Amino acid sequence: QDQLVESGGGLVQAGGSLNLSCAASGRTFSNYAVGWFRQAPGKEREFVATISWSGFRPYSTYYADSVKGRFTISRDNAKNTVCLQMNTLKPEDTAVYYCAADHWGSGSRNRAPYEYWGQGTQVTVSS
Repeated sequence: QDQLVESGGGLVQAGGSLNLSCAASGRTFSNYAVGWFRQAPGKEREFVATISWSGFRPYSTYYADSVKGRFTISRDNAKNTVCLQMNTLKPEDTAVYYCAADHWGSGSRNRAPYEYWGQGTQVTVSS
């Protein structure tokens, strides 16, 4: 069964770092744009970062203003994974983080183009 699985979440102090990973099974991940979104309690799911499918060279990447300069998205097609390196974490980064895949996508800030979603991984940043 095709699926996306996030990992790497956890509890970290403000100023710390985490590296989230999104792994794909059952599909050629390099053919998909991959986005990271997050959802805090009582809030809507919001865009975090995205990277284009591998047909774009160099890859196109986009970030939410709130994470620009602190988060970096990257992909390793040989491992069929996309990572989100999160540095200088803040309490407001606390949320469930989801990865999503869009076939042959250029990378979108909107949720609609993404066809497949993972179950999410919890990130908690303490002050």
